[in-house]
Amino acid sequence: MKQCYFCQHEVEQIDFKETEILQKFTDKTHKIKRKKRTGLCAGHQRKVAKAIKRARQLALLPYQENVEV
Repeated sequence: MKQCYFCQHEVEQIDFKETEILQKFTDKTHKIKRKKRTGLCAGHQRKVAKAIKRARQLALLPYQENVEV
């Protein structure tokens, strides 16, 4: 089982302006990765999802890309 990234690094707050960290929790089509994939605890997964959504609204991160199959 993976250790939560934010618990391990003792991060107090998840800031939506830190896009380099938030990009670790999105896949190549910019979808938010599931908790099983990221290894985050439930509380931090919710905070990461909220921070990614806020960053998208301010155009710091892109929305999902449509991938043609």
